[in-house]
Amino acid sequence: MKRKYIIFAVLLLSTIIYSCKKNAVQEISVPITGAQLKYFNFAINSPVVNFYAGNTKVTAASSTTGVESGTAGVAFASVYPSTNSYTIIAPGTYDFTAQRPSTATVDPNLVIATLNKQVADGKNYSIYLSGLYNTTTKKTDVFVVDDVLPAIDTSGAYVRFVHASYNANPFDLVLKNTTSLVETTVATNIAYKSASSFSKVPQGIYDLILRYTGTATNIIVRTGVSVTKSNTYSFSLRGDITLPYTGTAVNRPFIDNTPNR
Repeated sequence: MKRKYIIFAVLLLSTIIYSCKKNAVQEISVPITGAQLKYFNFAINSPVVNFYAGNTKVTAASSTTGVESGTAGVAFASVYPSTNSYTIIAPGTYDFTAQRPSTATVDPNLVIATLNKQVADGKNYSIYLSGLYNTTTKKTDVFVVDDVLPAIDTSGAYVRFVHASYNANPFDLVLKNTTSLVETTVATNIAYKSASSFSKVPQGIYDLILRYTGTATNIIVRTGVSVTKSNTYSFSLRGDITLPYTGTAVNRPFIDNTPNR
């Protein structure tokens, strides 16, 4: 029996050590200390990438063989983690990079964006690839917003607006309750690469409306979005503002709904 316990302890220690290697993916499943991050690939025409903090991969699929998949990663219009959780890393200053998989057929290991950022224990952050992927320089924009999450509130939900559309003017975000038809402005004059603070709204189903600041014309609308009390949401604009927001074009302007918590 003692021998079995020793073997189990060795296996457990090996698992912990392996999880810290370069290709390990760390995702929050229980409350633990550290800096917490989400990663958005909203750069138009961007290839699939993995995100790294220094030399440690912090997104996409783990490998049981030690060899990366050439196709697995964070594609355009995707978020990691996509659920209401974050990855976690030790506090410190990192070069966060978006990098092509090592086994990709095109441009293996290519870094398309780099962001230097100090992250603190117990703080939350969202890193966005944005802009238009330049096929000549093979680079794209990147920015980070601090996720100052409000305390959990069972009487309502919290929402914010993040502007990640490189060729769009500043926007106001209006939520229109689909039952009462009451409109509530929750963000004003939010420019590219910036975000509003979280605003409290009642639980309900809303149409999300983007209007240029100081105007009453609806520019982009997403209908029928459920907002649930006790949760927090980031509504992020991505895509090319010169395209119609209706239809199915991949690069059309679109309001993404990602739960933060």
